[in-house]
Amino acid sequence: MPYKDLFFDLDHTLWDFELNSKETMQELYITYGIADLGITDFDAFFAIYTAHNHRLWDRYAKGFIKQDELRWKRIYLSLLDFKVANEKLSKEMSVSFLSILPTKKKLFPHTIEILNYLKNKEYKLHLITNGFESVQYKKIENAEIAHFFSEVITSEASNSLKPNKEIFEYALKSANAQLKESIMIGDNETADIQGGINIGMDTIFVNHLQVEPTLRATYTITHLQELENIL
Repeated sequence: MPYKDLFFDLDHTLWDFELNSKETMQELYITYGIADLGITDFDAFFAIYTAHNHRLWDRYAKGFIKQDELRWKRIYLSLLDFKVANEKLSKEMSVSFLSILPTKKKLFPHTIEILNYLKNKEYKLHLITNGFESVQYKKIENAEIAHFFSEVITSEASNSLKPNKEIFEYALKSANAQLKESIMIGDNETADIQGGINIGMDTIFVNHLQVEPTLRATYTITHLQELENIL
């Protein structure tokens, strides 16, 4: 299949959300004196935060909660699990988290090399992300990868979320791309692979965690360098 337009997911696919998020939360843990509140095990706190974050992102993607609620409640519920009920602190930490997080620059191995490789082969590269618009733009600028992408399609701009067809239709229109000449590349089976399937777009499952796939992607890889075998 002669592809021309490649649509990448950002978080967990190119930009290492877990490492960058943990580094950011570690700074906040110290700045806000979380240990003094009786939460002395940072790793335990971060594990609980990660679980709440994943659950609330799923609810946000399904339209059950709004963006602002997601932002502060993931921290509030994490503190609450340690018997700290402090909405004011949670909201302050949320603002700081979203200010610091996009300054982090950790990418998955081979990200820069593969983006250069694809650019040199004259593919048009784009991003489709459910992340918050202002945050996502800062991430790619600070990670010095913004120049690789012709279009950055966010859920806010498209008024839709992956895996809904509407965000992919918006992306194709924005990129002036043809469906059969496009492919979606991402780590999330629910958002990226099911999203591609919903609109009839070929997909590449970036299986960094080497989990057992639950959907049939067009291709599956375990690290980004393997894209050279496909594209």
